Amino acid sequence: QVQLVESGGGLVQPGGSLRLSCAASGRAFSSYHMGWFRQGPGKEREFVTAIPWSGGRTYYSDSVKGRFTISRDNAKNTVYLQMNSLKPEDTAVYYCAASVGFYYTTTNDYNYWGQGTQVTVSS
Repeated sequence: QVQLVESGGGLVQPGGSLRLSCAASGRAFSSYHMGWFRQGPGKEREFVTAIPWSGGRTYYSDSVKGRFTISRDNAKNTVYLQMNSLKPEDTAVYYCAASVGFYYTTTNDYNYWGQGTQVTVSS
């Protein structure tokens, strides 16, 4: 069983930055692919970004490409999401998730989910 705890959300003005963290329990973190998803008001949960267990090829949705960066520190069992140039449409609950399988780019690929952290972009 894996427990994921997100932190770092909050209120930020448009154009600002936030860094989200997701701390994972367990010793197998380095073998999990990790992803960030978000769910805005009245919207379905959507893929934001993902990183494989090796820290190699990363994927981003078109809406965040060039503004968000995912990274991981396997020694700290933590994955990060650096969000820059934030826009009001980035307002959502952000979730981190862990995939124990081969794939890691869609919601259905993920086995474990955190509780989410609220990000609000508003002036």
